[in-house]
Amino acid sequence: MEAFLSSTLAVAIAEIGDKTQLLALFLAARYNRPYAITAGVFVATLVNHALSAWFGVALAAVIPAQWIPWLIAGSFIAIAIWLLVSDKEDDEMGRFAGYGPFLATLILFFLAEIGDKTQIATVVLAAKYSVGFWSSSVVIMGTTVGMLLANVPVIFAGKWLMDRMPLNVARKAAFVLFLLLAIATLVSMG
Repeated sequence: MEAFLSSTLAVAIAEIGDKTQLLALFLAARYNRPYAITAGVFVATLVNHALSAWFGVALAAVIPAQWIPWLIAGSFIAIAIWLLVSDKEDDEMGRFAGYGPFLATLILFFLAEIGDKTQIATVVLAAKYSVGFWSSSVVIMGTTVGMLLANVPVIFAGKWLMDRMPLNVARKAAFVLFLLLAIATLVSMG
């Protein structure tokens, strides 16, 4: 029970104000299908955090440590550019828009979680509570519940919020935020 509660609280708190929460807001505004978006977040988080808990240490051993910040910064820049893409008929979310709310959310959320603090928290929590498969599963369940606790309110209120905020302003602010995250990642390389 301790592993579940610790994992839930750690990720729920870490997710507040995170880039994936902003992504959830944009997806909710784009599609206005909160249940499909929530399902996409759930599946993406479950898969991402399962991989993090089960293979995180092994993957980190394979990828040279000096590459990781570059990969993370590149992901931030790619998401920043994607958010800045101007509205087009039905292609507002880039090439993933045609996939519908569930699949677009699943793909974009999964990619945005790569290298995220909640993914790293999942690796650390799984290591802390590693006593076999069951404890890893409890951590995965806890981090997934924490992610949903932080994002579901944003998903369900997203359309309402974005109806009151000019989308162009939100896109530019998100673009700047993701560029700053990329720069901060590179600067932290020391």
